[in-house]
Amino acid sequence: MDPLAAARGLLPARRTVRIGVTGLARAGKTALLTSLAANLLAAGSGMPTLPALSARLGGRRLRVAMAPSGAASLPRFDPAEHLSALAADPPRWPARTGAVSLLALDLEIGRPGLAANLPSRRIRLELLDYPGEWLLDLPLLAQDFPAWSAATLQRLEGRAEARAFLGFVHGLPRNAPAEDALATTGHQLYAEALGRLRLAGLSLLQPGRFLMPAPGPEPPWTRFFPLTAGGPLAALLRERYENYRAQVRDNLMAPSFGRVDRLVVLADLLSALHAGEAAFTDAAAALRAVAGALRWRRGVPGWLAAFAPALFGGIGRVAFAASKADHVADRQRGNLASLVGSLTGTPGGIATRGFAIASVRCTEDVVWTLEGRPVSAVRGRVAGAARAGKSYPGEVPDKPPGGEFWTHPFLALPDFEPMRIALGGRGGVPHIGLDTLLAFLLEDLL
Repeated sequence: MDPLAAARGLLPARRTVRIGVTGLARAGKTALLTSLAANLLAAGSGMPTLPALSARLGGRRLRVAMAPSGAASLPRFDPAEHLSALAADPPRWPARTGAVSLLALDLEIGRPGLAANLPSRRIRLELLDYPGEWLLDLPLLAQDFPAWSAATLQRLEGRAEARAFLGFVHGLPRNAPAEDALATTGHQLYAEALGRLRLAGLSLLQPGRFLMPAPGPEPPWTRFFPLTAGGPLAALLRERYENYRAQVRDNLMAPSFGRVDRLVVLADLLSALHAGEAAFTDAAAALRAVAGALRWRRGVPGWLAAFAPALFGGIGRVAFAASKADHVADRQRGNLASLVGSLTGTPGGIATRGFAIASVRCTEDVVWTLEGRPVSAVRGRVAGAARAGKSYPGEVPDKPPGGEFWTHPFLALPDFEPMRIALGGRGGVPHIGLDTLLAFLLEDLL
């Protein structure tokens, strides 16, 4: 028998690795998935688009192809459609996705050393695009209705965006009746307040499906809102909240989602810093809540422990990535990675790392003379501008800043358009840090 054929028969079949890609709202999931697909496909054609990944491969061959959709139940993420926006003249940002979708790539990786003549390792890389709004439902699994209501109402106090909703809540009688009209009115006012708070730059907005509903008609049990008072109405809202939590558990455990092996959580911390102390504090709280939901191996209190292994038991690596790293100069990107790492900590038993990335690069690093002093800055073309301009957005803290930081406003972040890409994207997409991110996520497989 041919020894090579015999060896092939002993090798395992294609392994499927699923990476969940999620994050806070408007953090850049669509750009990340589009860029990853383009750069992996280009790297598989021999182009140097992912240097850190190539270095990890150490000269071994890499082949990449889009996986056939087959009979998969999840809708497919279409990188070609989004890449066409980046390749336009002028380039445009891809339209954000509004539902769960799957990007699947087939990788063949050559074997090292004496095994080089053996058949390549075959990996199906599945990237699950999971709405960021839904991500923030995970911490609800560890909060009962009274605790969630008290924390939510405390955050809303004093916010002009929530004035109408708070007025409604404060005007309810102590033992308000369990009337559907009251529940529906309160729900609508609360959902409208969440929408306004999102426009104001806040991130910790729960439940996430109030901002991005699941497909299909809205079930009656979604019509609830935070309320700390007792009485029949509060009991009705509590029951609906518990039904909502059950749906979160069931959806995450549904066979169509399967097990997630690795996780990428994106956050636009630069925009939060620019928006001010309230927006940054809110974004930090959202990231901490998500990281806390992953810490089941440090001991999860109460009944949640029974669900934790089923929900997250397969996740071995988590990357928390701060996006838009190209909006600050190279010397500030280390601080940005440290900042996201300091906010998220290390979920117990999982390999975790903070990153600063730009999925689609918009700028180049330059030195700029500002008030007679040279500073590290960036240069890019602002959307609609005739030519590129320079920007110095300010210093990025490497940990949550204290009160003194907010006395000097973080400078504006221009709305840069993407860099021009060659060959319609077939040569890859300029980026910062995607190769390092991917090498970390796949380290044990490479």
